[in-house]
Amino acid sequence: MNIVIFGGGVVGQCYAEALAAQGHTIAGFVDPQPGAALRGLAQRLGAGVHAAPGAWLHAAQMAVSAVFGTVALQVARQAFAHLPPGALYVDMTTADPDDMRQAAREAEAGGHRFVDVAITGAVNLSGARTPVLCSGTAAPEVAALLGACGAPVRTVGARPGDAAALKLLRSIFTKGMEALAVECLVTAEQQGLRAELHDVLLDIDQGSLRETMESMVRTHIPHAGRRRNEVVEAQRQMRLAGVEPIVLPGVQQLFEHTVQGQVDAPYAGSSTADALAWLATLARTPPAGRA
Repeated sequence: MNIVIFGGGVVGQCYAEALAAQGHTIAGFVDPQPGAALRGLAQRLGAGVHAAPGAWLHAAQMAVSAVFGTVALQVARQAFAHLPPGALYVDMTTADPDDMRQAAREAEAGGHRFVDVAITGAVNLSGARTPVLCSGTAAPEVAALLGACGAPVRTVGARPGDAAALKLLRSIFTKGMEALAVECLVTAEQQGLRAELHDVLLDIDQGSLRETMESMVRTHIPHAGRRRNEVVEAQRQMRLAGVEPIVLPGVQQLFEHTVQGQVDAPYAGSSTADALAWLATLARTPPAGRA
């Protein structure tokens, strides 16, 4: 397959090498400011380096976009003007999910196929073996190509933009958990209880993450008041240990928002779906103290 790479940074170079190793032809790179590493790779692969797309793209069967997410839609539009009908456009950028969906619509209008690929790890550490998510009608085709390069691949639907959205949703959980882990373990270490803390968290460690999350949501609303009080006490203990809480005040605010929401619109549900629907309505209301 003739493949063109947009963007000559770490991601573009990584997947160019990996795809070439699988027997594909890297027909060219598009990069307005190519560095020495990109020029060296292009020379080894026998690929041209171009400042912008042009008529030379007519022979490409697939284009991989590895540019900055802020310019991804603009670059896609430039590529669509020159790619042949039926070409596969693979967006591996950090573009906004709505931009991904807009690009997919424009790709379809031009007779191209669009796949959204979200990289969920560090390419500079794991290379082409970094886990990825793929969405779009041609996602299985792209999943096979990247899987052959060694990547753990999960297809997540036929709608482009869903992979990018899921990556961001994953970040809400993982980065939030990371911040709480920092506050929790620093405090535990100051109290000389880090090993014991891991022991008392074994029930969570050994359980189902899905059920833990859904159970937390199901029980959050009726127990928000009591849990808010625990968060207040936890912050007091942190300060006694010499740790100033940064994340937990936000946690406290969320619980207080839920408590106030119960006053304004009492909750009578019981299922996860009931709780999420009630919380979604509450989320559209600014917490007390915010405009």
